[in-house]
Amino acid sequence: MKLITAIIKPFKLDDVRDALGEVGIKGITVTEVKGFGRQKGHTELYRGAEYVVDFLPKIKLEAAISDSMVDQVIEVITKSANSGKIGDGKIFVTTLEQAVRIRTGETDDSAL
Repeated sequence: MKLITAIIKPFKLDDVRDALGEVGIKGITVTEVKGFGRQKGHTELYRGAEYVVDFLPKIKLEAAISDSMVDQVIEVITKSANSGKIGDGKIFVTTLEQAVRIRTGETDDSAL
């Protein structure tokens, strides 16, 4: 089992969610986060004063999946989250040791 963590632009969330649903991903967790990478933020004007916005709004999307779906999920997220501009995001893949469905006690792949 793997945990896919994707950091994407907020306006791409619906596209990514729909694309993941089409390939059979049944559940995801979404968190609103802030951060920066190569973008390094930007400056804005507020009431005549200029200030630096260091952290930009992002969406952190997490999905636990079976090993056989890793390449397909990465491809789907990459295609649906791509705007061609800096700051499109990153995808991280980590190994899951164990998963348990609380309600039924199912474990590992059957818990997904």
